[in-house]
Amino acid sequence: MIRKTGSETRVSFSLPLYRGKSRVRIALAGMPMAGKSTLFRAVSSTSVQSGELGDTQSTYKRCIVQVGLDEANVVDLPSVQSFFGQSPRDLVALKYLLWGDQLPAISAHEPGGPPAPFAPPDVIIQVADAASLDRHLEMTLELCELGRPIVLALNRSDEATSRGIHINAELLAKKLGIPVIETVATKGHGISDLFEAAVKAVRDGIKPVPPPASSHISAALAPVAKVLANPEVDEAFRVPAPFLLNQIVSDNRFFLDELKMHFPELVDELIGLKGVAAKALPRRLADELHADRHHRAATLFEAVSRIGGDRSNRGWRFWLDELFLDPRWGLIGSLLVFALVLFFVFEVGTWLDSITAARLIEAVSVWQPTSTLGVVGRAVVDGLIGLVGIVVPFMIPLVLLLVTLEETGIMHRIAFVLDRAFHKIGLHGSIAVPFLLGLGCNVPALSAAAVTAKGRERVLASLLITFVPCSARSAIILALAGKYLGGFGVFAIFFLTMIVIGVLGRLLSKRYPESGPGQVQVIPPYGMPRFSTLISTTWERTSDILTIVTPLLVIGSVVLALLAHIGADQIINTLLTPISAWWLGLPIVLGVPILFGVLRKELSLLMIYQAMGTFEIGQYLDWVQITTFLIFLTFYVPCVSTFAVMLKTIGRKEALFSVSLSVGVALLVSGVVRLVLELMRVLL
Repeated sequence: MIRKTGSETRVSFSLPLYRGKSRVRIALAGMPMAGKSTLFRAVSSTSVQSGELGDTQSTYKRCIVQVGLDEANVVDLPSVQSFFGQSPRDLVALKYLLWGDQLPAISAHEPGGPPAPFAPPDVIIQVADAASLDRHLEMTLELCELGRPIVLALNRSDEATSRGIHINAELLAKKLGIPVIETVATKGHGISDLFEAAVKAVRDGIKPVPPPASSHISAALAPVAKVLANPEVDEAFRVPAPFLLNQIVSDNRFFLDELKMHFPELVDELIGLKGVAAKALPRRLADELHADRHHRAATLFEAVSRIGGDRSNRGWRFWLDELFLDPRWGLIGSLLVFALVLFFVFEVGTWLDSITAARLIEAVSVWQPTSTLGVVGRAVVDGLIGLVGIVVPFMIPLVLLLVTLEETGIMHRIAFVLDRAFHKIGLHGSIAVPFLLGLGCNVPALSAAAVTAKGRERVLASLLITFVPCSARSAIILALAGKYLGGFGVFAIFFLTMIVIGVLGRLLSKRYPESGPGQVQVIPPYGMPRFSTLISTTWERTSDILTIVTPLLVIGSVVLALLAHIGADQIINTLLTPISAWWLGLPIVLGVPILFGVLRKELSLLMIYQAMGTFEIGQYLDWVQITTFLIFLTFYVPCVSTFAVMLKTIGRKEALFSVSLSVGVALLVSGVVRLVLELMRVLL
């Protein structure tokens, strides 16, 4: 838990921490169609191990997952119908839950070894369908006999409510003696609470007490239980006594055969006692035990549920979650949000630009100094105007909107949905938040990635984040593409960015094959942002404009103006002719803006104006040239400050690789796009 006291931030956590070799082992168990695998995918890493349980064709999936400060080895087991059946697939899953790779003495003779090459779970998460909970509670009663901590996930709780099934999770937890958490795995609801409860169950060491069978059954089976209460039997089977009793009297072939093989002297006595018990009951023992479990599960369901009445409250929160978290519509909803953000910034930015920078440009247009001092003065003014023209109309509105999305909880939902897409490029969903922060500025995005991820995922995320168009690059795209290419041009450039990031992610994931742990993402409730928080957070993310951007803009403007004043810019432009003119098809005078764009992306737009000698560059650049130049700037090295942060977070080697990668991608993509557009222009 994180608490802020004044200027101090305190982090409290429980001991022991489960990390490294002491990770918590969590098994996901449940009946078919309960949503178990959906839950696993929601928290899994990008590299999932899989294998077969025993000699069956039943496969498990396994990965490491980050749960707060703890780590867990999570195993997604094949679905199970019952642990009292005769199915080999159910039996091998049961063997793993009981023994893992540490088989008991009774199984030493079995060929093929243990059912799985890893230890048994520390805690079992049973995923149950809340809309059909009465059926799944029978398995809950079975799992309670295994002697391990259990957490019950009432999955699809939203669907249960929509059907008029209302479950009192607190009362159910009290009656079962285990944590019960309502979840909606497809939408991320309750997942963080579920895994925190699982880790806490291990830390507290609380195991459920198996609910006893009905009194008439317990009385009839008491003599059988007395015979099985043998220390040698306990040591040989290594299972809880109530569980072994129920398996024997239910005629489970595996346990009966092992009992006959290792304790033949007990078999005749047990058969006789089972016969006596069967005469005292209305049905055969196996049927009576099953009927009793069914009755207890039904009684429990009736006690904790209410059918009918008001159905789910499908208010605005419900429909927003349908838009942002639904597996089918979530990605469309996320893209719609970003499209609206860009449209809003474009419309508002155009208006703000017309009443700020445009008027300043008009006011100083008559000042054309020729002396060195005058040139420096005009350069300072141009730098400040360039700052106003980028920050006021475009950067501040964009950052403000992103902060609003975070404070309302929408950003976290977008990150959850994007988790599925991020897995395809070798990353997990928690990295989505730093990527979204990158739309504001790559510097805090890299810092957030350094905190969120480590090792391979930190490096891979950092390399890809530099291709996310920050507010400075977005401002240039919105300013130039919005003015000369229209809304479609703006959308096309941002869409191209997504494609390039996706392709690079797939390629780079092969360069960094190792995978980090999965993440349990928190889906906060919707909330109204506080005005003070919006202002303070926006200022925090844009405050470096005064300390870093403004000096760089002014100094860069002065340097560029002096280079032009003494004619040195022509030398640089000539040296860069193969890139600027031959490959990119741009005027030679744009060589300097290309080179000095690494100081700060805000400088690029200003340097274009200065190099072209006008703020109306559409008079000298056609739509193909503007598109080519914008694409090059979008993928080119973000800025010096970004490079400095990368040196700190991923090291010099990877930072230099990032620079060479961005230069190569910028040249390749912009050059290819230019050739395609030129071909289109010829054909059309």
